[in-house]
Amino acid sequence: MRRVSTRLGELDCQVVDGVPEGASPELAVVLCHGFGAPATDLVPLAMELVELKPELASKVRFVFPAAPLSLSAMGMPHARAWFNLPQEVLMGQERDWDKFAVAIPEGLAQARRGLMSLLSALSAATKLPYGRIVLGGFSQGGMVTTDVALRLEEAPAGLCILSGTLICQDEWKQRAEKRKGLPVLQSHGRVDSVLAYGQAERLRDLLTNAGLSVEFLPFNGPHTIAPETLERMAEFLHTRLTNR
Repeated sequence: MRRVSTRLGELDCQVVDGVPEGASPELAVVLCHGFGAPATDLVPLAMELVELKPELASKVRFVFPAAPLSLSAMGMPHARAWFNLPQEVLMGQERDWDKFAVAIPEGLAQARRGLMSLLSALSAATKLPYGRIVLGGFSQGGMVTTDVALRLEEAPAGLCILSGTLICQDEWKQRAEKRKGLPVLQSHGRVDSVLAYGQAERLRDLLTNAGLSVEFLPFNGPHTIAPETLERMAEFLHTRLTNR
């Protein structure tokens, strides 16, 4: 597996694959890290997924973009964010989840633009249509990829929401109606103290009611990616690879 640092569209990225020299990938997977994580936070997932499904190694290109905002001003020099979060969220204080669900976060539009520019550049470089690109992310990365997946002119191959949550509720509900049948893998910890489990259920229900094909994987854990989620994600990606 090779790992290359490059820039796709407006975003710096780590690209990992084992595609033979001169060959083109048959599927691309874009995975976005969460708020406060370093740009390379999810890069080890590529090798873990390939170990679970070795067939992915020679046919799938994994792309890990760095979120556009630096959090160095908050004393975290290597931390990145897709958009700013309210102070009560950062402090882990009691939150009004109903208000959070309908809010459109400040900076989301800029994050969306950056991720869409990446997808355009990735599609051009690999000759893959958006229908051969899987989007996904952890926590805030899951929020921004959900937003983009519902907005693209062409539906992506699939969406992986790893401990994400519901935002932009009214707009997402409207846009989800045009994504009937989109395969979605969503996981969330039952004791998540960062993004409430109940909010993940609300997101699941919104997508399911709109006709998306959602596989919901709850697990007994906190705000993290569980081993059983990775196992199912490897199978999910393999299915997307072989489905034409």
